[in-house]
Amino acid sequence: MSKMCGDVASARREEIINACADLYETMNFKDVTLKEVGAKTSFTRTLIYYYFHTKEEIFLALLQREYEAWSGELDALCREHASMTAEQFADALSRSLERRHRLLKLLSMNHYDLEANSRMENLVAFKRAYGASMDALSRCLEKFFPRMTAADIQGFLYAFFPFLFGIYPYTVVTDKQRAAMDQAHVRFPQLTIYEITNSMVRKLLGAC
Repeated sequence: MSKMCGDVASARREEIINACADLYETMNFKDVTLKEVGAKTSFTRTLIYYYFHTKEEIFLALLQREYEAWSGELDALCREHASMTAEQFADALSRSLERRHRLLKLLSMNHYDLEANSRMENLVAFKRAYGASMDALSRCLEKFFPRMTAADIQGFLYAFFPFLFGIYPYTVVTDKQRAAMDQAHVRFPQLTIYEITNSMVRKLLGAC
């Protein structure tokens, strides 16, 4: 019985998170409300509150899921290749992020608000997923670049993970933003997620 209850709770949480993900495809964070989420699920707002007290908790759970999916890709990359050159790894890592458009969009948000408006147990679960993604990337670096020291790997992580927060704003530009930059005479080379990530990874690996 307890397993059945757990499965139902898990399925309901996933339905709520999926509804939030669907809304986020066409709406901004500020425009997504618990009412909007409820309209895309089979639940009342009261039932949603049983699982998530704020919309920030839902978005944090969505970001947690995105990190978990990316960690799975990194683990598969490590498992399926006996060795990789710096160029091959940069290509593979860039492709993995190219497929994680939602992760990068979420990372460009204000994390202070997400975390401040989430209960501790949800924040801890998110931090575990975040830490697992760092561990997965570390395992790839340890396997494919055995000459990297622990300090080298730590330096890579400290540069790469903050870099992730800026990929989306640099690769996804609205017409309004582009028009403003034109009027301000700001040169802005349009780069893809793959291009900007590949360049960064190759630079970081070249410095090790």
